[in-house]
Amino acid sequence: MWPDVLTMRDFYDSHLGYVTRRMIRRKIRELWPEVKGRNMIALGYPTPFLRYYREEATRLVALMPAEQGALSWSGKIPNIVVLTEEVALPLANKSADFALLVHALEFTVDPNAMIQEVWRVLADGGRLIVVVPNRAGIWARTEKTPFGQGHPYSLFQLHRLLKENTFCPINSEYALYIPPFQSRVPLSTATAWEKIGYRWFKTLSGVLIVEAVKEVYAGLPAQELSWKAKLQVSKKLILPLKMGKK
Repeated sequence: MWPDVLTMRDFYDSHLGYVTRRMIRRKIRELWPEVKGRNMIALGYPTPFLRYYREEATRLVALMPAEQGALSWSGKIPNIVVLTEEVALPLANKSADFALLVHALEFTVDPNAMIQEVWRVLADGGRLIVVVPNRAGIWARTEKTPFGQGHPYSLFQLHRLLKENTFCPINSEYALYIPPFQSRVPLSTATAWEKIGYRWFKTLSGVLIVEAVKEVYAGLPAQELSWKAKLQVSKKLILPLKMGKK
């Protein structure tokens, strides 16, 4: 079930939301340091993480599912947010070079259909980043944040889903080690939490961040049949001919 878009906005307007945005955005930026001259799409509730890419990308579209609702980015800058069906994106085939999924995969009722639709829109060799709640992390165990709602994933589950839909995972990252408290005291130490957690408790992060590449398989050449296989094929072809003789 998709959360309401206002709930998302309110979370990211809070002190905890601000820290969350900063920690996840840093990891995304490390994976994609620049998208200059490329087309980029983002699906779910991605606007808190698009700060740098808006100025770099040739085209950038933030797609928000109808079940969630949509909010324009800001009244001070041209809107790039589009309300859409999650498995029927209003984009042409191979029209994007980069795709970012945040607050998307864990809420959809059909993860395969969503990934396949992103595959359709991405150009050959296009890059995808998926951000999902980590099943092993504490954030998936509390419903006070968006990461405690929907379906969390393990790294194995996420890799398998991507591979089954013709994506090749190439990088896996972790973020969000600070407990999901609203108090400003622990939030002021968020950077220290990230460094300690990433070094000593990496797999217990709040979110998983996986980068994958769209794969396109060429037709496989026909394989040479062994002599036994050829003999079996010959018998199947010759037998009906003999039975047809008078």
